[in-house]
Amino acid sequence: MKRNVGGLDRAIRIILGLALIIAAATGAIGWWGWLGILPLATGVFSFCGLYSLLGVSTCARK
Repeated sequence: MKRNVGGLDRAIRIILGLALIIAAATGAIGWWGWLGILPLATGVFSFCGLYSLLGVSTCARK
């Protein structure tokens, strides 16, 4: 997998994913909060399948 998620985008995805998972685990929001696993995973692995399909990359150019 080629990296296509850059620094700021990666940080936002990780924070948002963790916030959704914590909110779901504490019962503050419904089951859909567990979908936070998706942005968390894309942030951790620096790869987004949708970005790949659309030809988008937020990584710094070399």
